[in-house]
Amino acid sequence: MNTILLHPTDILFFRDGRPMGGASSGHGAAWPLPNVINQAFHAALHRAEFHGVHKHAPGRSSSLRDFSEENREENGRFFGSLNTAGPFPVCTNGTAQTWFFPCPADADDSGKPVLLPTALQGPSSLPRPLKYAVVNTRPPSKELPKNWWNDETWNAYLSSSRDDDLAARRQFKSDTDFADTEHTYGIEIAPETGSVVEGQFYSAHYLRLRHGWALGVFSEAWDKDLRCDLVGKLLDGSGNQIITGGQQRVCTAECHTNQRLPIPMGATITGNRVKWILLTPAIWPEIKGSTTNAGLEIQAHYGGWLPNWVDPNTFDVLLKSGDTARRDRESREAWRARVRQEPPLAARLVAAIVPKPVPVTGYATPSPHWDENERGGHKSTHLAVPAGSVYYFECDSPDGAKALAAALNWHGNNASPTSITNRRSTLMGEKGFGLGVCGNWEFTPNPDVTGRLSF
Repeated sequence: MNTILLHPTDILFFRDGRPMGGASSGHGAAWPLPNVINQAFHAALHRAEFHGVHKHAPGRSSSLRDFSEENREENGRFFGSLNTAGPFPVCTNGTAQTWFFPCPADADDSGKPVLLPTALQGPSSLPRPLKYAVVNTRPPSKELPKNWWNDETWNAYLSSSRDDDLAARRQFKSDTDFADTEHTYGIEIAPETGSVVEGQFYSAHYLRLRHGWALGVFSEAWDKDLRCDLVGKLLDGSGNQIITGGQQRVCTAECHTNQRLPIPMGATITGNRVKWILLTPAIWPEIKGSTTNAGLEIQAHYGGWLPNWVDPNTFDVLLKSGDTARRDRESREAWRARVRQEPPLAARLVAAIVPKPVPVTGYATPSPHWDENERGGHKSTHLAVPAGSVYYFECDSPDGAKALAAALNWHGNNASPTSITNRRSTLMGEKGFGLGVCGNWEFTPNPDVTGRLSF
């Protein structure tokens, strides 16, 4: 997977779905969500005009679904293999790079967990069947921790390390440490004529990265027909540029290949308890109960804060154990049949810390290849669980806990990963949603502590 640094040549504009005009300045200075960067790379691949690229068949629910070569040529879509993750803020000091990732919701500025599950059980407003409330072991404070940690801070947090050398390399950053918000005015342009619309002014906020900072992204697009990574081929020269966000803002791309991804690694699991911390947002939609054409029952699920791979009635983990990766020359149908026969992991969700949701939306330009259910315009708004959310699991055995961690860690069991193995978001996983790492957790040592619940 390619490790890419995007260096902005000007201010950036990352607008969400909220309207602009009047007293609203548009929320264009927010740190971009993963889908924004994915769209930037997807557009760059289209502009590159690669020849002989593989066309992917429409999705299962599309009325254009047909595996025939004629239909694939007519209605297929390019670059369906594109995978991205990020962006993350990166400090570039000469040849050195320091990557920063969202901090976990259970920690303070010391880099240690201060919100811990309590073994005491009693009446509460927690969703059933959650077993434990999460309480604050520190005195109440209005000060918020800095929301970006470097890799050393994450490693110390996950391993509960007291190594003085590791502690000396810890770094904590807030948004204002690497970016500023600028306010400016603009004039509306009519898309049909390209001329100014009389009397239509607007104000907007823009994001300006400080000197020595960049957007860190991971991306690849392996093409089955050309037998190569199209992102690496796109960025194989110097002076490569990627248009990022709104208003055609340009970033210079610096690409590095065949490197171990500088993302925090999951800790060694030592007991039967596992906590999973999101490094990127995750989207778990509501699922309606139904029956497939093959006669398989689809269980209804309310989604939202609860992962779709957790049973909504018992909170048992539904992820499968064993080798669930597709084997060489194994068809998708054979792989699905094999996975159905595997038992689920013996684990259950017992507590969680989930901050306020993040709205994810966007705008799509209509395409001649879309069916009648895809008309372009404003996309549906999803409420994503934010990065830093913490989920606590109990397993039947230490081996089961290790198997769960392997299923949840972004790197799986790989000790030196050059690609991303697990993306546990139901929607937009290929765009970088649902990356997380696992660690150990213990109950609060003070059973009489009075704190706040996680919900």
